[in-house]
Amino acid sequence: MSDWDGYGYGNGSGRGPSEERGQAPWSVWSTAETQTSLTPPAWVSPSVPAAAPTPAPAPASGRRAWRLVLAVALAVVLGAGAGGGVWYVTHGRGTHDHVDTGASVRPSVSASASGSGSSYRTAQDPTGYTVDIPKGWTRTQRQGAQAPVVTYDSPDGTRRLQVFRVSENSPAESLDLAENDPGYGFVRQPGYQVVDRATGPSWAELTYRYDDQDKGARRVIDHRFEAADGSLYAIRSSGPESLDPALVRAPLTAAVDSFCPAGTTC
Repeated sequence: MSDWDGYGYGNGSGRGPSEERGQAPWSVWSTAETQTSLTPPAWVSPSVPAAAPTPAPAPASGRRAWRLVLAVALAVVLGAGAGGGVWYVTHGRGTHDHVDTGASVRPSVSASASGSGSSYRTAQDPTGYTVDIPKGWTRTQRQGAQAPVVTYDSPDGTRRLQVFRVSENSPAESLDLAENDPGYGFVRQPGYQVVDRATGPSWAELTYRYDDQDKGARRVIDHRFEAADGSLYAIRSSGPESLDPALVRAPLTAAVDSFCPAGTTC
C-alpha cells in the first residue's frame, strides 16, 4: 500500500510560537566622598613668634603625599564602582541573553519551516493556488473523487507533499471522515497508530504512522484548514518513520503558511 493520496478533507493555518524576550534591569552605582582637614600643629605657640621652629619640609611633603594617596584611593574606589557596574550589566542578568530594545528584530521562523529560504520556491499551481514547496521536488496530478490531487515528491522519492480541496463542512469533519471511513479510512491501514492530534478555530491536524507494503514504516501529517477565500483544503506531508520528524513537518509548515487561493489577498 502506497501513501494514501485520495481526495481529502479540511485545513488549518500553522503559525510559529511567539517569543518572549526578557529585559534585564541594572542598578546605578553610588560614589564615595572623602574629606581632608589641615590643622596647624599643636606645639606651635602664637605668643612667641621668634621661638617658633621653622616648619620642616617633611610635614609639608607628608601632607602632599597624603593628598596624593587620598586622590589615588578615591580614583580606585570610583574605578572599582564603575567596573562593578559594567560587570553587573554584562554578567548580572542570569539566563537572559538578550536585552530587548525598540530596535531589536524578532527572530523569524526558520527558512526550512517557513518556505522563505533558498531551499523553497513559490509554485503557481494550475489548479488555482500558490504554495511554497521544496526546490527539486517534482509535481504530478491526478483526478480525485471530487477535485484534483496534486502531489510533490522529493528527488529520492522518500518524502511526499499532497494538496487537494475538500468538500466537508469543517476541517474537523473532513479529517474525521478521512480517518474513520469504513471503506478507505486511515484506521484500516496496516500498523495504523495515532501519534498526535491538534485542532484550532479553522483547522484540524492528525499525525499518524502506518506500515506501507512498499516503503515500510511511514509517518504522515494530515492538515486540513480553511483557506483565505473560505474554501477547505487538505495538505498532507509524509516520510519514513525513521526520519527526523522535523523533516516531515517542515514542508507542511511551509505549504500551509504560504498557501493562497488564486484571486485572493493573503
